[in-house]
Amino acid sequence: MTRRTIVLSMVMSLGVAAIAAVGAQQDPTTHARVVRVQKLKDNLYVLTGGGGNTVAFITANGVVVVDTKLAGWGQPILDQIKTVTNKPVTMIINTHTHGDHVGGNPEFPATVDIVAQENTKANMEKMPPFLSDSGKQYLPKRTFKDKMSLLGGDDRIDLYYFGRGHTNGDALVVFPALRVMHSGDLFPGKQAPIMDTGNGGSGVDYPATLAAAAKGISGVDTVIPGHSDVTDWKAFVEFGQFMDTFVGAARTALTSGQGADDAAATISLPPQYKDYDMSRLKADVEVIASELKSSGR
Repeated sequence: MTRRTIVLSMVMSLGVAAIAAVGAQQDPTTHARVVRVQKLKDNLYVLTGGGGNTVAFITANGVVVVDTKLAGWGQPILDQIKTVTNKPVTMIINTHTHGDHVGGNPEFPATVDIVAQENTKANMEKMPPFLSDSGKQYLPKRTFKDKMSLLGGDDRIDLYYFGRGHTNGDALVVFPALRVMHSGDLFPGKQAPIMDTGNGGSGVDYPATLAAAAKGISGVDTVIPGHSDVTDWKAFVEFGQFMDTFVGAARTALTSGQGADDAAATISLPPQYKDYDMSRLKADVEVIASELKSSGR
């Protein structure tokens, strides 16, 4: 073999290796699924990455998991939980139906108790992962309408539903002894939210739902949004005020005869909301316009 042939062979080998490495980086099935763990309390952890924020609440008899991220991320959740406790996962609470919050359900033991708001179960029953006989095992086994309390003492968990917003089944999960709430995507942080009308969500009802939650829940200091950083109760209340202002402004513009595009272009919010991400403004105004038109309001 000549020196030139050897060099060409080495170059080709390196090229193949480089292409394989790039392919591995681009192929999501080969990605390392990294779940990061943030300790909030001695027995409560937030697990981020792979979809919505997951909570692991360590109780006397097991671990309660709130939301299970995208499909493929259930096992990484379980792996990280094992780094903080040897107790088994005994319960899953799904805050709403979206795949980045329920997708990991089938990776947990089928014996795990799964709880959600009744509308969320109905929405999940239409999702492909839960249509098969095996998939149905990972649908909620227990549901509630407006309020439900689970466990007891310092392990008590209170579940609330106040009406349509992000979807028609958004559960707010409160850990009273810790003064912590997981809000799911009903509270996305400082941004205009997704109004998923396909799963019963509503832009028109959103402000009233948040106002009812702010009035109906007490004793919470810390709030875990569906995706953004952990924050406080004041931020949750402020988001409700923002939504009241935003939806009110959209309604005024739309009922004055403006179309959705013109209404979105003319909406001006007070300075205190200047830090809010309004990239969904137009999409949200279109949802509100459609609702007002269909209801005759």
